[in-house]
Amino acid sequence: MAPPNKLCLVLVIFLSIFSLSSLPTTAIIPKANISLSVPSSQLVENLCNGKAVQNRKFCLKALSTPEVIAAMDTTQLGTVIMKLGAANAKATLNLYNEMIKKPGSPQALKALNMCVEAYKYAILSFEMVSSELVEDPETANYDVAVIGPEIANCEKELINAKVQAPRLLAGNRFVKYYVSMGYEITSTLELENPNEY
Repeated sequence: MAPPNKLCLVLVIFLSIFSLSSLPTTAIIPKANISLSVPSSQLVENLCNGKAVQNRKFCLKALSTPEVIAAMDTTQLGTVIMKLGAANAKATLNLYNEMIKKPGSPQALKALNMCVEAYKYAILSFEMVSSELVEDPETANYDVAVIGPEIANCEKELINAKVQAPRLLAGNRFVKYYVSMGYEITSTLELENPNEY
């Protein structure tokens, strides 16, 4: 029989894999190489426990990559989050572009085109915030916050046009999670550097 320590380790690994596998973060979340031997950094824990973060489980799973765990400070973590947000928005934009090619009602086409523009805006904003994190966290905070209403308008248009596309709605939800994480990290940066701005 295995020593108690090894048995506990195997049980912890099994339970961790089981709990992570049940999260509804399919197709669009960038695939993460989850290393169970490396714990989440304190930065990630603090961020995912923040008031602005909409989904703590999503936050912890999305930020379980070695690149995130290696982040040495809040600015580096923010940069990685913005890259993940932009990658997620690009993947969702590709889904919208695929849907536009399929036959549908004029109202559905109008809604999809509106969402394409919202996602182009989201991608540019995520990329812009990455460069603003060091020089102007206050502007970065605003720029990440204004992505949310664009995505909300996209969702409203999809619902009004009766577009049935669960993958698009999941993509919208994930982008909103990244926006909430970005808002939390930029708010933290503002608090860390109050006298500079």
